[in-house]
Amino acid sequence: MKKESIGAGPELLLLHGWGLNSAVWHELADGLKDRYRVSLLDLPGFGLNRDILPEQYDLPSLTRLVAGQIERPTLILGWSLGGLIAQQLALSYPQMVRGLVCVTSSPRFVAAQDWPGIKPEVLRAFASQLHSDIAKTIERFLAIQALGSARAKADILALRGLISQRPLPASRALAEGLNILELTDLRQQIRHIACPTLRIYGGKDSLVPAAALEQIEALQPASSSMLFPSASHAPFISHSGEFVIALGEALAKMEKGSQTP
Repeated sequence: MKKESIGAGPELLLLHGWGLNSAVWHELADGLKDRYRVSLLDLPGFGLNRDILPEQYDLPSLTRLVAGQIERPTLILGWSLGGLIAQQLALSYPQMVRGLVCVTSSPRFVAAQDWPGIKPEVLRAFASQLHSDIAKTIERFLAIQALGSARAKADILALRGLISQRPLPASRALAEGLNILELTDLRQQIRHIACPTLRIYGGKDSLVPAAALEQIEALQPASSSMLFPSASHAPFISHSGEFVIALGEALAKMEKGSQTP
């Protein structure tokens, strides 16, 4: 698998979300490269790894492929779908994960009677739209990600400009990625995550509502949370300056917390 690495220092791996690619991380990586060796990895079926498709495209297979790219204990940051993979990495390969950051991600994305999340019919509508126009479906998804942000148009333009630097995702990766978002439920497992964990939320996020924050904290009491009240689903785009400062401070604490006395 192809990945891009910049900077020097402790290892930090960034995992993007559904429909996009690792180019979304360029500004964040630039802000962290003086302190970390930042690796940007396109998930299987996305970006530069568009043609890498496991026979079984599911969360365990994706996690296994990503784990194969980790050479030594690493700080892992996952956004949205990438956050699901990051959580599974911390559960399945604990020796490889020094610290975990989940950006607008959840152990369960789909809403239930007692759980805030995405309505299942929204994901199914995206799955249906994929058959007619992949590019337009991704464009609609960008709009939902920015919904609620005070600078929604600017956020969409920024994301669109970044992801256009790489090929469109494989249609199978998009379809199966939606299945992963719809079917995965790690709520009863995240309490077993052993590494330092930070969960970052956007107060205006309609995909991973901040209303889930307290429930997730109860499921993983050892984790900590950070809220960007006026951000939507991509706080590292809409609040890039604040985000890189806050993340840098959090990662420094994580490194200390993951060190063996």
